[in-house]
Amino acid sequence: MNNDPSEVAVSVRGLSRRFDNLIAVDGIEFDIRRGEVFGFLGPNGSGKTTTIRMLCGILPPTGGEGTVLGLDVATQGEAIKSRIGYMSQRFSLYDDLTVTENLRFYAGVQCVPRHRIRDRMAAMLSLSGLSERPHQLAGHLSGGWKQRLALACALVHEPAMVFLDEPTSGVDPVSRRRFWDMIYHIADEGTTVLVTTHYMDEAEQFDRMVFIHRGRLIATGTPDDLKARHFDARQWSIDCTPLARAADSLRNAPFVQDVSIPGNVLRITTQRNFTDASLIERMLTDRGVTVRAVNESEPSLEDVFVQLSETLERRDRVAGGGA
Repeated sequence: MNNDPSEVAVSVRGLSRRFDNLIAVDGIEFDIRRGEVFGFLGPNGSGKTTTIRMLCGILPPTGGEGTVLGLDVATQGEAIKSRIGYMSQRFSLYDDLTVTENLRFYAGVQCVPRHRIRDRMAAMLSLSGLSERPHQLAGHLSGGWKQRLALACALVHEPAMVFLDEPTSGVDPVSRRRFWDMIYHIADEGTTVLVTTHYMDEAEQFDRMVFIHRGRLIATGTPDDLKARHFDARQWSIDCTPLARAADSLRNAPFVQDVSIPGNVLRITTQRNFTDASLIERMLTDRGVTVRAVNESEPSLEDVFVQLSETLERRDRVAGGGA
């Protein structure tokens, strides 16, 4: 990690947030480089949004420290707000205003100089693909178009960093892909981007990321790093029929840790030292399953996160004396 302060957009050390007896964020630490597309991954309720709100100067931390663009999250919240863009899960577009009226409103809120407003609006219309819909009411846009307009509004004042909290939640796959095109465009121009998501397929697109679980960071790295360092098992892809019978046949095998059916193949996770593909085939054939191929496959980030989460759950049960 480059420790040059000029190259670090976000630096967090021991950051925590408590609500009465609930520890929502528990001593997390990470850095984000300037110009990076950084992922913050975890299930609902894991502490992602609370962390974002602290970094944006909206919610004060109750422990630890952090800086955003060199500004202290505990004491310089207002200054942080003026230099960042923020798109929440429920970004407030005004449905009874047109596309351009929404952009003009947010340009005013963010104090864009009057002589720059027209150029910034034109740039955001082009970036979002809304140049052909400037006079359409925001309330008449589809979900995907609304998300693009929301991002354009968050970027209209040219922030050095933008925080996107579950930006593609509830959006169709095509719209999600186009939204990500916008994210990479602004990152290429030097804007630092932090994205929270629970869509593990999106995680493959991050430069680096952290996994958060119950308020604690459980892993940090690039997608390839996380797969190499944190997946202590083997993954197998099995082309066979019928799938349900195949899954039942392997579910209780001593070397099998997990069984799933993503699409039209069977996927199993085995102990790392298991390498006998022929045993898998024999067990399935003996149960009347037709096997066409058994291949070792790469784990997904979802596989990594599930394994890390289950390991943490087991440790918590042991520490708490649970079953």
